[in-house]
Amino acid sequence: MSKGTVLVVDDDNAIRTVVTQALGRAGFDVRATSNAATLWKWVSNGDGDLIISDVVLPDENAFDLMPRIKRLRAHLPIILMSAQNTLSTAITAAEHGAYEYLPKPFDLKELIAVSNRAIATQPRQNKIEEKAVDEEELLLIGRSPAMQDIYRGIARLTQNDLTVLITGESGTGKELVARALHELGQRRHGPFIAINMAAIPRELIESELFGHEKGAFTGANQQVKGRFAQADGGTLFLDEIGDMPMEAQTRLLRVLQEGEYTSVGGRQAIKTDIRIIAASNKDLRQLIDQGLFREDLYFRLNVVPLHLPPLRNRVEDLPDLCRHFLKKIEKEEKLPPKSISADGLAFLKKYAWPGNVRELENLMRRISALYNDELIGVDILRLELSDLLKAETTLPQAPLGSLAETIEMHLAQYFANQGNKALPPGLYQRILREMEEPLIRLSLSATNGNQIKAADMLGLNRNTLRKKIRDLKIDIVRNPKK
Repeated sequence: MSKGTVLVVDDDNAIRTVVTQALGRAGFDVRATSNAATLWKWVSNGDGDLIISDVVLPDENAFDLMPRIKRLRAHLPIILMSAQNTLSTAITAAEHGAYEYLPKPFDLKELIAVSNRAIATQPRQNKIEEKAVDEEELLLIGRSPAMQDIYRGIARLTQNDLTVLITGESGTGKELVARALHELGQRRHGPFIAINMAAIPRELIESELFGHEKGAFTGANQQVKGRFAQADGGTLFLDEIGDMPMEAQTRLLRVLQEGEYTSVGGRQAIKTDIRIIAASNKDLRQLIDQGLFREDLYFRLNVVPLHLPPLRNRVEDLPDLCRHFLKKIEKEEKLPPKSISADGLAFLKKYAWPGNVRELENLMRRISALYNDELIGVDILRLELSDLLKAETTLPQAPLGSLAETIEMHLAQYFANQGNKALPPGLYQRILREMEEPLIRLSLSATNGNQIKAADMLGLNRNTLRKKIRDLKIDIVRNPKK
């Protein structure tokens, strides 16, 4: 028995053939065409239970056709495909009511799974609204599979007010994602207020967030509104949420539970209407284990998680990112146009990028200002990165968790500079083991065998340290005189 009829539209014959065969084997009836005119004829005749269409068609753009299809058959699900893998495409697809958007090249198993769900469930009914998306301002650039997942997540989250927790290393663009969620979402006409927990003295965070009354503390000479009041009707972005003190965490939990708060020194509850987006470059689960972060608050914030990949895991985006930054800097600083040579891009792909996209932008600014060459080659890039590589040869004093990441980065960078894309098998683990055991022994000796203090010193979870002690067969010796 057929699962339903799928109308496939793509001007690429190879894609039509592959998709038709895959859907046919999965139990669908399939009708395929290369143009929008034929699709519209089929839809007008009441044919089809699902549409799978490329965005760019020879006779009409799918985005222009979709409003007519929705007016005629509002519940007909549409899956869009596109090789123009940008945030703008994903957002526009969601705004026009697409059931799903799949960037090309896509996985056939995923296409079949999405097709099954689309026919079995009612499609989302999204309001179509014309809106220009300024990608130059949003700075979300890249066509890698990792970034496609981010784009699709953003596209879904702009249709609701769910709380979002963004994680990722420093410099990956967490605030940019938060801004995209705000500017493309339902609260875009309200304010976007960002606050970095790590940049504010701990004793002032509650006042910064919730405001204070006159006389609430020494120096409070007048009533001051906090960030919650400033963000009313819009979005509040809480960056580096892992650095929030426990007292402020308790207040924030109440806001998330009750939708209201009190100012510092105040007694009257204040209603709030905001969307909360939080971000962290720390492992919040580890902070919970260490008693530094409330588990109930974590679950309130982690309604929808978004994890941003480090630049070293999406180096295929480097050409797009370099072009974007160079063009932006040329416009801002009124500098001559520049581009990166092929060998220069190959060199950049071998670099570890510990500072992620922020480090790349700073490099592009530096070479734009210091060099007159229109085409930037590997020699200039190696020269500009050499000081950083030299500075990294001395390992910093750091906890074991951070040190392990640093060791891996240095080893990867060393062999990348030798022309190898990957570490020799087993080398990193062997070196790490040789350094790990004496570090653990030293920390246990310094804390007189106290595993809780040693774990804190090393930046490890207590259970992780216990496992390492057991695996490395380390005897714990305590000195009763200490």
